[in-house]
Formats: sequence, structure tokens, C-alpha cells
Amino acid sequence: MPGKEDVLAEKENTPEISVIIPVYNVEKFIGRCLLSLVGQTFRSYEVIAVNDGSTDSSGDILRSFAEKYDFIKVIDQKNAGASKARNAAIRAARGKYFSFVDSDDYVAPTFLEELYYACKDYDADISCCYYYFHYIENDLLLEYPFRCKGVLDRTQAMKKLLHDVQIQSLLWNKLYRRELFTDYNITFPSMCFEDIATLDKIFLHANRVVVLDRPLYYYNQHASSTLATISTEKINDFVQSMAMVRLSLEGNGVYEKYKKSFKAMLNKTCGCCHLYIMQIHAEKKCFRGFLANIRRVDRILRELSEEDFDTSAFVRERPDIVAEPQKLEKDYSVR
Repeated sequence: MPGKEDVLAEKENTPEISVIIPVYNVEKFIGRCLLSLVGQTFRSYEVIAVNDGSTDSSGDILRSFAEKYDFIKVIDQKNAGASKARNAAIRAARGKYFSFVDSDDYVAPTFLEELYYACKDYDADISCCYYYFHYIENDLLLEYPFRCKGVLDRTQAMKKLLHDVQIQSLLWNKLYRRELFTDYNITFPSMCFEDIATLDKIFLHANRVVVLDRPLYYYNQHASSTLATISTEKINDFVQSMAMVRLSLEGNGVYEKYKKSFKAMLNKTCGCCHLYIMQIHAEKKCFRGFLANIRRVDRILRELSEEDFDTSAFVRERPDIVAEPQKLEKDYSVR
């Protein structure tokens, strides 16, 4: 049995924040990411980096940092995707708050401090900040403001999250009270756009949210970024994430309350999907079937807003909505 001194020592060593980083083949970026975390003005935190089966030198870089800094912990796993890497880190995390940083991004020196004290000062379960788009190729920084700031109650925050403009469905520019995950068994699904499919569940249980009107996160845009490598699989996951949001709202008995905001989210998703479909057809130089893919997305997103839509069946079956351009190019029944 541990003595009183052991319990007190463990309590004192419990970090306030756990920073969670899934890592896969980012040898060009992970060093800068970790250096930005090592240089934080806030001191009570740990970094849990999950090496998701990297085949480049990412794992070696992680281990070199872990040898130098005792607050950095490395978990190695076979390649299973960012979601499972985050889930593994959550299970190992000791912090009272969670922060998620993508391994090819970096943060301002006061990132953790400002988000932490925003939660503390306003007794909020979530805090979030503005961020920069950092275009690597030409080293261009562009600020994306949320167009809102201050303290929001649960209803206000949920509506802004679902509109996906004033508070975006981004995992990484926020700080979360640990219990939002542990008390409600929140895990990330293995899919693209998993943050969209998950964040509404977290926000539904947050007492209030604080939005800081300062950019503290640097979101790197480069050739291998998620939005720079669009595929039919990612577009289908995007649509699937919308169904998962509706299923969550229905399951928590608040779909009617947030229906208008959810429909606004669907409208934005529709526009994004049109652009993504245009992009994949242009990249493959396959233009036959372009309109067929557009119509398929429009139809399912329209059905997702209808009262009698079977959300559970759609989420369970995960149908492919958008077809590969090469396949449609050979199908003369489509236009």
C-alpha cells in the first residue's frame, strides 16, 4: 500500500495538461512541433507522442526529445491511423486537461498558458483560440479569425460549432477538461474528418466555452496535408461525419433544438464537397461522371436533413457516395 507521502508526491507530479500528438512520417516537421512545446511558458504539462508505425526518422526524433526532456513520453504502435493513436494517448494521459496538436503544426509559446487560464478564470470546460494558416511553400501566414470571442454557454457554443464558422470543428486549437472524454467514453472513430464526427459530443457536455481572440496555433499547409490530398474516401468520410453528428444529436435528444444549425452545417459541407469532387476529377483528368458525383452528394445531404432519414442505418452501413473518377470515366451511362 502506498504511504501518504507517496500519494502526495504522485498528486504533485500530476500534470495539469496532457498534450497529445499522433505522429506518422513527419520527419520534416516534428522537430519544430516539439520545440514549440518545449518552449511553453506554462510548466505543468506532459507531452504524449504516439509513433504510429512511422517508416521515416520520426520515431528517432521523438526518442531523442524524450531522452532530453522527461515530460515527453513516446508510445510506439503499429500503423493504425491518427484516431487510434489519439485514443491510445488518452488512455495513458494523466493531465486534468487535454490538448491535441498535429505533428506537422506548431504553437505559440503562450498557447498552453493562455488556454489553461481561460478555462480556470471563467470555470469553462473548453477554451479555444484563433489560428494561422502557414503555407510552407512560400512561408505565408494568414490569420483565420472565428468572428466571435468571449464566454459562451453550452447552447451558444453548440450553435456556433455546428455552423462551423465562428467555432470550427477543429480538434487542435482547443483545450478540454479531461472529464469531457473520460466521463462520457469519448473516443475517435477510425476515419478522416474524425474531429467533425466527435466534437459535437464533447461540446454537448461542456458547461461553457471561452474563445480567445488571439492566434496561438500554426496550422501548416503543405503537399501532404489532409486538405491537399483529397480522395473519394475522404469525401465519403466527410459525408459520413455529418450523419454521425446527426446521430449524436438524436441520441442526446437535442436534434430538434439544433436542427437549424445542423442544416447550416450541411449546406457548408455541400459546398466543400463540390470543390473536393471538382479537385479529384481534375487531378485524374476524368471529367465524365463529375456531375453524377455532385448529384450523389447533393441527394444524400438533402436526405440527411429530412425528418424520416434513418441515421442509424446510414452510419452502420457506411455506404460509398462518391465514386472513383476513373470508374465513372468508363461508365457511359453517366454524364
